[in-house]
Amino acid sequence: MLKNFALASCLFMAAACSTVPITGRRQLSLVSEPEMIQMAAQEYQKVLATSQVVNSGAQAAMVKRVGQRIEQAVQQYFAQQGQSAQLEGYQWEFNLIQDDKQQNAWAMPGGKTAVYTGILPITQDENGLAVVMAHEIAHAVARHGSERMSQQMATQGLGGVVSAAVGQNPSATQNVFMQAVGAGASLGLLKYGRNQESEADHLGLIFMAMAGYNPDGAVQFWQRMDSRENQAAPPEFLSTHPSNGTRIADIQKELPEARKYYKPR
Repeated sequence: MLKNFALASCLFMAAACSTVPITGRRQLSLVSEPEMIQMAAQEYQKVLATSQVVNSGAQAAMVKRVGQRIEQAVQQYFAQQGQSAQLEGYQWEFNLIQDDKQQNAWAMPGGKTAVYTGILPITQDENGLAVVMAHEIAHAVARHGSERMSQQMATQGLGGVVSAAVGQNPSATQNVFMQAVGAGASLGLLKYGRNQESEADHLGLIFMAMAGYNPDGAVQFWQRMDSRENQAAPPEFLSTHPSNGTRIADIQKELPEARKYYKPR
């Protein structure tokens, strides 16, 4: 009986896997992308409604300009790979949110992107901002949010029942979703978080290079980030992100590939 249950579980997990666009890595997929995009649109509007969105000025214009250039690069790359269908349902948005304490940015499924003013002193210029936004958009197009949510559902013994979960407990489902598209994860899922971060670094370099931004700027950005972070940061095995030293070393190895796509504008 137990052997049959284990076999059935393995077959279910295999059937519930999909392939990350571009990299080809296999990932768990219990949640459909249309469901994730629909939830993202709803939650994004809630964030904007409760935040101080910057609608004018040079910084807001820069966020939209960088976002639109990376959007075009993503669409171009997916078209070249014959994977344009992977972007179906995307309705891109790029907004700057006034919050000087948040050194953060994120992108939800469907291309809903936010940048907080607190990270702009670290990005310093448009190229530095492209490093951050390309990385976050890479998370979205690689379907890392769906993968994280699927992992959380799998640990709770659930199948693809997002719609039912929303109806039964919308607040809890909202929290799970926001964690899935952000940095929240339990210790048991941290390995996947680090893999996803490294994958987003890799894809982000390609996207920013195709958008006409110098990918070499990624090294300088993470060096600046490293100098600002608390020296008491947790060890890498307890973090959902690679250590900055590991990240910089990996990026340096990936730069030759990214430079092939770089055409300055």
